[in-house]
Amino acid sequence: MTGSARARGRTPLALDTGGAPIRTAMVMAAGLGKRMRPLTATRPKPLVEVAGKALIDHVFDRLRSAGIGRVVVNVHYLADSIEAHLARRAGDFEILLSDEREQLLETGGGLVKAMPLIEDDRFLVVNSDNYWVDGPIDAIRLLAQRWDDEKMDALLLMVPLARANCHAGVGDFHMAADGRIQRRRGGRVAPFVYTGVQMVSRRLLDGAPGGRFSTNILWDRALAEGRAYGIVHQGLWFDVGHPAAIAQTEALLLGAA
Repeated sequence: MTGSARARGRTPLALDTGGAPIRTAMVMAAGLGKRMRPLTATRPKPLVEVAGKALIDHVFDRLRSAGIGRVVVNVHYLADSIEAHLARRAGDFEILLSDEREQLLETGGGLVKAMPLIEDDRFLVVNSDNYWVDGPIDAIRLLAQRWDDEKMDALLLMVPLARANCHAGVGDFHMAADGRIQRRRGGRVAPFVYTGVQMVSRRLLDGAPGGRFSTNILWDRALAEGRAYGIVHQGLWFDVGHPAAIAQTEALLLGAA
């Protein structure tokens, strides 16, 4: 795959975002997967299997269910393996490759590099090692319905800390009644965990630095300006960040079936 594989017969679902359909998702797949070693010694983390399927395919399935027709994927570590895997999904999406083989740019730098491939003013950003199960309203539709372009530069899908399966952290964000978020205060527990799924405006990247940097830099500005919001996921979410979490996740899924 050198550039794109065009989906056959698919059109984006017109979700409620002020009348404009959500067409594009950026899937972050360039990381080194250090916490998932030794499984990632010979394969990239997005291709590690959970419940009989590669993590990135679970993400693709959610995107397809939501009617997303265009996916930009960044690659770096074992990029050839991911590129070959993407070719198998060519019938489901138009897939565009953002190649970071020469330099890993982290999440923020990866977004900046991919922007020429993203034509939309607002789009999804999804970590490829994400695993979630939709609730009564699927997560992507929930984000689209909540989006307010006048108020938001970033809308993060959150899960309550008590429902963050396999997660060992102490939370990431506090959320006000209107959905605006602030980071966890030092020495305290925060009630919400970021799931790795967000909807963003191109405005979030205005004035972004060059080279390698984290999305946290972009979020910090949006947080300071009151333009970063959150919404609570209504289904299940699993932090599949290390090998032991795979068996834990599969057991919890079996119990929820």
